[in-house]
Amino acid sequence: MLRHSLRKRVEYAFALCVVALSVAWGFAFYGAIRLSEDRVLVNQLQRASESYPDLTTTLRGYDDAGSLPEPLRAWALTDPDEGTYEFVAEELHVAVIPTDNAQRRAFVVFDVAGIEAASSEDWWWLLVITAVVGVLGALGFGLGVLVMRRAVAPVVQLAEVVAEIDLEHLSAGDHKLIESSRFGGDEVGVLAGAIEKTLERISAFVVRERDFTGSASHELRTPITVITGALELLEQSDLSAEDVKAVDRIRRATLEMKSTIEMFLCVAREADDGLYGEQFLVAPLVSRAVDQQRYLLNGKCVEVDVESVATPVVRGHPQAFLIAVANLVRNAFEQTPGGQGPITVLIKEHELLVTNLLGGDEVGRLTPAGSSSSNGHGLGLGIVQRLCERNGWAFSLHVDEARVTARLSW
Repeated sequence: MLRHSLRKRVEYAFALCVVALSVAWGFAFYGAIRLSEDRVLVNQLQRASESYPDLTTTLRGYDDAGSLPEPLRAWALTDPDEGTYEFVAEELHVAVIPTDNAQRRAFVVFDVAGIEAASSEDWWWLLVITAVVGVLGALGFGLGVLVMRRAVAPVVQLAEVVAEIDLEHLSAGDHKLIESSRFGGDEVGVLAGAIEKTLERISAFVVRERDFTGSASHELRTPITVITGALELLEQSDLSAEDVKAVDRIRRATLEMKSTIEMFLCVAREADDGLYGEQFLVAPLVSRAVDQQRYLLNGKCVEVDVESVATPVVRGHPQAFLIAVANLVRNAFEQTPGGQGPITVLIKEHELLVTNLLGGDEVGRLTPAGSSSSNGHGLGLGIVQRLCERNGWAFSLHVDEARVTARLSW
């Protein structure tokens, strides 16, 4: 059965609360009025019965101001306008009405002594009415909260279910928890259906990514291994000077390709989550990264200073750290012109700094970390940023007119 929409249910709930409070307040107000009328009549009847059998009336008419009770004479001589007047101290109510006598007015005096309730009693009644209104307001508030909670309960249930789902490790049970049939056919059910379809797409994407990563890991490494083996065989044979240079270029290209493959596989791989909790020394991996990229300095007169003022231990993925450092070192080696330097690699307790000088035409080519551009070396810095985020490290790049400093913190 199709329920009303969530908006309609909330509107109906508020409308019912307002109607209930209005009806309750109307009955309370009507009861207070009737009670006040009854009190006045009862008090007037009680006063009359006390003077039985000589019944007197509390209402009297006067044509002449001089015949009025003493407290009212001075007031009556001021020619008051038509209307009603109350004299609290004398407990009298006076009505001035037009007549055909000489003064063109008459006075009707109502003696309310003993009929009106004492002020203290009025305060008690006011307190009772205030208490009743407060109770009705509290009940209305509680009823509104209860109805609202019932109305939004499906949304809260859906939010709790979604919050408990681990998007990185989806299972078949997660899809059952989010089935749209559990939440009806209103907006909540539609939202649950959309989330369910999204989770199915995410699951399919994760499976495809894992399958591709597993297959690509083997298919990409195999040609590199074959090329590396062929290069080792070539190096053992007699080669001319030109062939040696060609083999050297192939070896460097092979190393670059291997580094790129490792880099992308490390970013895409999710099956080795256990390695992200390893502890390892920083200095050996930094030295290894510098040695791997030192071939880029062939033909350049640049000094490389590796300084370690501490022996830090980092928690994370060792291969990811090596790839990140290798990218930073590679950028520094490639962008430093010959004859300028030195390139400084400084290892501290909680950070690694790679600093190098830039030529005037190279400053604008640097791409900040996280950029998707492949111009210059922005792609490498973007991957460094992703590796750092995956391992809980921090990466920043500072560039001025002639110097760039890459900072990797942990």
